[in-house]
Amino acid sequence: MCRAGEPEWLSRPSRRRTCGRRERFRLPTAAVAMAAPAPGLISVFSSPQELGASLAQLVVQRAACCLEGPRARFALGLSGGSLVSMLARDLPAAAAPAGPASLARWTLGFCDERLVPFDHAESTYGLYKAFQGDAVPVFDLLLLGVGPDGHTCSLFPDHPLLQERDRIVAPISDSPKPPPQRVTLTLPVLNSARTVVFVATGEGKASVLKRILEDKDAAPLPAALVQPHTGTLRWFLDEAAACLLSVPFEKHSTL
Repeated sequence: MCRAGEPEWLSRPSRRRTCGRRERFRLPTAAVAMAAPAPGLISVFSSPQELGASLAQLVVQRAACCLEGPRARFALGLSGGSLVSMLARDLPAAAAPAGPASLARWTLGFCDERLVPFDHAESTYGLYKAFQGDAVPVFDLLLLGVGPDGHTCSLFPDHPLLQERDRIVAPISDSPKPPPQRVTLTLPVLNSARTVVFVATGEGKASVLKRILEDKDAAPLPAALVQPHTGTLRWFLDEAAACLLSVPFEKHSTL
């Protein structure tokens, strides 16, 4: 794993704030034993702005590691929603020092897409105005969102696509969230990624995050089914999204 040049917040434990209470980020041993283990490393930031800047740095550092490796390429999977404005604000400046030759070796793909024209307001492609490239089933880094219902990509609770094991990309024509027609990466692709980072901000995500990260559901929500087989799973949350969590997490500040 590439460690050189990592910012201090990646390895520095701090304190956390939980719904107005400031306390140590580690729970007492008895409480930890009673709580369900958190799936992956949870990082909480003071604001969406700090989260976005740190996320951009993570992408750039992961890209540098991959480009120095034997494949000399970086495959990045992107989700839509609020991630678009966050990455558009912070990633170009963070990636610029690498130079055009390095960026030319990035391959971008979408974790899902809505079947609408590219100039439609709901088009992920249109929002990113992204690059085209060859399909890469094993991504170096996937940046995923999570909906209030626990969906990720266009994989929705109780949908048959959660059982898909053969296809890399699958169509969906009955999405419960408009527009109904979409295409999405499937769970086998998500779980083959080398690094997966979920990004969530705002109090509206707090209850579903608590369910995903702490509850042991008989029928887990789609986001809870993302468990990379050999890769790393991380969560980038702001304080509002993390305010109901009782599992241990790291509190970061980049200011």
